[in-house]
Amino acid sequence: MNHELLIETEVDGAEEYAGLLRQVIPAALEAEGVTVPCEVDVLLTDDAGIHQINLEQREVDRPTDVLSFPMFEFAPGEPPTDDADADPETGLVPLGDMVISLERARAQGEEYGHGTEREVAYLAVHSVLHLLGYDHLDEGPQKAQMRAREDAIMEEIGLTR
Repeated sequence: MNHELLIETEVDGAEEYAGLLRQVIPAALEAEGVTVPCEVDVLLTDDAGIHQINLEQREVDRPTDVLSFPMFEFAPGEPPTDDADADPETGLVPLGDMVISLERARAQGEEYGHGTEREVAYLAVHSVLHLLGYDHLDEGPQKAQMRAREDAIMEEIGLTR
């Protein structure tokens, strides 16, 4: 599938993760059954950058590891399968935006003992699931469903814990 990933970087060294994202994001879309070409905008930033976006967009005054801004409201497990939502000019379904703090990814990768690369991949998969309608606001079934999909996708792409 020819997905379009628009990757922007605001921090030095972020470019080294672009190739990883170009593998992980399409793999997550495929694992979720997306059968139409999509566009995903990705911003790689630091804690200060994601903090500012979190404050402006969500009125949350703190940094976080990843933010997701879906363009559409899909139901979990029911991804786009036709081009009804496609941009007429590009033919791509614009899924939305993801913002990843590489500063937070490095810290969490170290804390969890699996490194920055695996953490960036996990955050991208997590964000793709948000763009496709998954959420984890409750501590029950929704969170369990999302975690199960994250684990399955990470296993599929060979980046298990």
